[in-house]
Amino acid sequence: MSTQELLVAAARRFLRAGRKSLSTTQSLDLAAQVCAVNLGLKPTLLYDINSANAEQLQEYLSSLQSLQLASKSLVVMSLSGNSFIVNPATVKTNMQRALHGGSVAVVDVCHSLENPTIANLQKGELRSVGHKLLVLLEEFQQLEEAEKPLYVGEESEDWNLCSVFGLLLGYPVVYWFDQTVGFENCLSMTPLTVITASATWQTDAATHRCRLYSFSLPAALQEETQSNLQNWKLRLQERFEQQHVLKDLGVSQSPVTLPSVCL
Repeated sequence: MSTQELLVAAARRFLRAGRKSLSTTQSLDLAAQVCAVNLGLKPTLLYDINSANAEQLQEYLSSLQSLQLASKSLVVMSLSGNSFIVNPATVKTNMQRALHGGSVAVVDVCHSLENPTIANLQKGELRSVGHKLLVLLEEFQQLEEAEKPLYVGEESEDWNLCSVFGLLLGYPVVYWFDQTVGFENCLSMTPLTVITASATWQTDAATHRCRLYSFSLPAALQEETQSNLQNWKLRLQERFEQQHVLKDLGVSQSPVTLPSVCL
């Protein structure tokens, strides 16, 4: 079987939800995302194609690892019912830079605010959560429990998952809101700028264009977050130039205004 056929077969075998299996396009896009995590171009992949659980995702990753299509260092993590494929080394580097080097801007989008605003006071909270995540990953790697997901349990109940997911996914701008007050936000009809990074992946005779990153930031705060965004672009470009698997990196931005934004 060709590499493409192996990747599609693995996705269809292990990530079936009910009677429905992944399409060829979905399977190749997922494999490209795993490749990007494997190369350190992104720290984690949030699996959200269908309702396949962490155990299924672990079986899928293990099959790629057995075929030498993914590094043994990658792990599956389940956080609040959401499944991730994680590159622990890249997560550690990104998290330490974000929490101690100021590379991430935190934006307060509490529903009570008239407009989103930069929230410096919440960085201490995120620093504590980030440290706990890194400890969990390090302890899990030391257990050497092969082919088992890392389940993050009760310790995550009070975490602001919107911010934590942003950190895990390597975004330069993350949203925060006071979840003790509510889970609504002030982004309704707020002009946003959507940043998208994509690349081309070649498998056998097929060429597949995949999206590596997609996140938004309030257009009114673009000047205040410009340095974070620019540094993120430079680091991504540097990492991209250090590998030869994915090609034609492109970063674009587009405006969007929505009646409601779910975080």
